[in-house]
Amino acid sequence: MSTTQPILKPITIGAVELKNRVVMAPMTRCRATNEHQAPDEKHVDYYTQRAGAGLIITEGSEVSEKARGYPFVAGIFNDAQVEGWKKVVDSVHEADGKIFLQLWHVGRTSLPDYHDGQLPWAPSAVNPETELRNQYGEKKQTATPHAMTIEEIAQTVKEFGDAAANAKKAGFDGVEIHSSNGYLIHQFFNNQSNLRTDEYGGSNENKARFFFEVLEAVAQSFPTNRIGCRLNPSLNGVFGIEGTPDTIPFFDYLINRLNEYDLAYLHLSEPFTDVSDIEFLESNIAKHYRPIYNGNLMINNQFDRETGNKVIEEGHADLVAYGKLFISNPDLAHRFKLKAETADWNMETFYTQGREGYTDYPTLEKEKAKN
Repeated sequence: MSTTQPILKPITIGAVELKNRVVMAPMTRCRATNEHQAPDEKHVDYYTQRAGAGLIITEGSEVSEKARGYPFVAGIFNDAQVEGWKKVVDSVHEADGKIFLQLWHVGRTSLPDYHDGQLPWAPSAVNPETELRNQYGEKKQTATPHAMTIEEIAQTVKEFGDAAANAKKAGFDGVEIHSSNGYLIHQFFNNQSNLRTDEYGGSNENKARFFFEVLEAVAQSFPTNRIGCRLNPSLNGVFGIEGTPDTIPFFDYLINRLNEYDLAYLHLSEPFTDVSDIEFLESNIAKHYRPIYNGNLMINNQFDRETGNKVIEEGHADLVAYGKLFISNPDLAHRFKLKAETADWNMETFYTQGREGYTDYPTLEKEKAKN
């Protein structure tokens, strides 16, 4: 009988073989400070240090200028960005790592400051009523967004497709479509942010239409077995997204439809906030969706080594994505193997622009050498 921890066992996701099931979750870190918003040597070092993960999913990478909503985020829509990401990918591959790029469009979760004073785009003109920082670090309230026309929806679908083509040029092993956490695609899913009465609103099929058009566009560059999708079914109280009685039935429909696609994986988040007193939302996402989804299921949010092993051992997930633990533990999978203590992170440097809190967290070996 194998004594290997479940989370350290190899797995094949679609067309990609992984050495373990410890996934580095996508995390915005705001380090692309050059004029092109391109990854630089900091990014190369940061991701290469973490190549011991079975899979790295990069920070959300903006698919176009219109996708922007945060400062200093590396995009995937110009040549300099493609070249920057290629250096990251090549270095991770040299370190025996696998890496997917996350394709991101924030939609209404943005400010006019990022768009030369123009309004951000969204399914409908509904303000998320939240506070964001502009590129100068100033806090501002969101504006009521511009409701996308049919032509603008088609343009945005194309931008996702073009971004996937750029990711292919950069050499990524695959891509993840960010359809979660209150950003553009998620805004189409939700009855409060999507008030449309055309083919993109109303019924489950219509609310899912934009997502599936994006998936088809991305699949022009990557086969579906090199594509992952991220969803957050029980998101509640984040960026103006509130759960409704229609929320879980919609995600049941969406995820059941995804069985028709041979995806690399489906990446789900456990609730970010306590939803145990909301009867129409699910508190245990992995347990609920494991019987519904037939492919590789990845789960995240607040897992450690023990709970990660447990969710896999119980059959509720196949992989576990770790966020903050990977910030402060570049060798996280190695620490899990040794059942070693993990280092704490410093939230003060999550979104700063330098190497501090980014590439200077030591491995276990370096910690021991220092002591």
